[in-house]
Amino acid sequence: MAYSEILLLKPVDGLGGEGDQVKVRAGYARNYLLPRGFGVPLTRANRKQVESLKKRRAEREAHELSGAQELAKRLEKISLAFVVKTGEGGKMFGSITANDLHDKFVEAGVQIDKRKIHLGAPVKTIGKHDVKIKLHSEVTIELAFDVVSENPIETAVEEVEAPKKERRERKSKDAASETQASAE
Repeated sequence: MAYSEILLLKPVDGLGGEGDQVKVRAGYARNYLLPRGFGVPLTRANRKQVESLKKRRAEREAHELSGAQELAKRLEKISLAFVVKTGEGGKMFGSITANDLHDKFVEAGVQIDKRKIHLGAPVKTIGKHDVKIKLHSEVTIELAFDVVSENPIETAVEEVEAPKKERRERKSKDAASETQASAE
C-alpha cells in the first residue's frame, strides 16, 4: 500500500492537530485531506511552516482550555431538577437521558455539545443522580441533578408504607417457620 506524509493545517479527529506530520494512506490524503484543505504534502518548503502552525495550535488550545474552564464555572452554578410522572410504587414512566440533560442546559442558557455529557445509563429512578461532563481533555466536572415525582404525596405515602409491608412480610415468614417447626 502507498502512504503519503502530510502536514496537517487543521485539526482532524483521530489523526492529529495542526502542525502534526502524519503518515496516511495515499488515497485518504489525495481524496479527503488535500481537497478539503486539512493538510498539504510534506516537502522541504512546507516543513518551515511547522513552527508557525505549532504556535497557532498552542494559542488555540489555550483559548479552548480557558473557554472550557469558564463554562465549567457556569455549569457548577446551575441546579437541575426533573419532574417526572410516576405510577404505583414510585416507578417512573420513561427515563432521563443525556438528551434530556442537554435540553435542560439549553433552557438554562448554556450551550454544550451533547457528546460531552456522559451519563452512564439512562436514569430510571427517583432521587439524586450524578452526571460527568467532559468539556476539555483537562476539564471534567461532575454535576448532581434531582429527579422528583410529579405527585410527591403518593411517593411519600409509599415510602412510609414500604417498611410496614416489609415488617408484615417478615412476621408472616416467622410465623410460618414457627408453625413448621412445631409440626415437626
